[in-house]
Amino acid sequence: MSQNNSAPLVDIRGVHKAFGGVHAVENVSVNVYPGEVMALLGHNGAGKSTLMKMLAGAYPIDSGEIRIGGEVAKIENPADSQNLGVETIYQTLALADNLDSVANLFLGREIKTRWGTLDDYAMEKAAREVFHNLNPNFKNIRVPVRMLSGGQRQVVAISRAVYFKARALVMDEPCAALGPEETRMVHNLVRKLKAAGVGIFLISHDMPDVFGLSDRLCVMKNGKTVGTYQTADVNEDQVLGMIIAGKRPEGKTEAPRAAA
Repeated sequence: MSQNNSAPLVDIRGVHKAFGGVHAVENVSVNVYPGEVMALLGHNGAGKSTLMKMLAGAYPIDSGEIRIGGEVAKIENPADSQNLGVETIYQTLALADNLDSVANLFLGREIKTRWGTLDDYAMEKAAREVFHNLNPNFKNIRVPVRMLSGGQRQVVAISRAVYFKARALVMDEPCAALGPEETRMVHNLVRKLKAAGVGIFLISHDMPDVFGLSDRLCVMKNGKTVGTYQTADVNEDQVLGMIIAGKRPEGKTEAPRAAA
């Protein structure tokens, strides 16, 4: 990942969000570049999920702006976010457990025939290709997804982003409750997305995920940004100090933001 001579893929600037009198997000700025993983850290209630839900179109922005590809983005609902090339994988994965992997891949965006009926053949063919590219061992795509392992369910969720050509991806705790082997699989999927130039916001409490995958990290506390740093420039104790005490690491320079 290189930031030289490139603009942020997604640039969130001075965003605010309040629920009643509670400021969930207050003047937060964070960005991600093509082929970069930006980790978002903080305790529950720090504001990171609320921030990403504004990018995903689940919450309206009270003030501030989001730029995608250098242009101010108008995001009023999830469809607006998806149309701008932003896909979100929530911790719950938002999969329909009674449907198979093919149906989940195209849920709400099904391929139709010229007669307006579902084109099951085209959807299965496309699904098999994208699933195979991400994980050649994933073949039981016609069973209900409730019967799949956690790692296989992640493949289905990530495949949405791949098939619909996401430019940016939000991943909320992608390795939660996964075993070591499935965690390695998800890490490999993330690296494939990075190599393809996708910018990824990674919400995680797991330090091995953060230090193993991210290029930069941003810590939030009480709805505000504590600091943004190159991941290689800080250690786990310093990150925990930011999360718990809101204390910036001594002698460390914050990662620069893009020019306005």
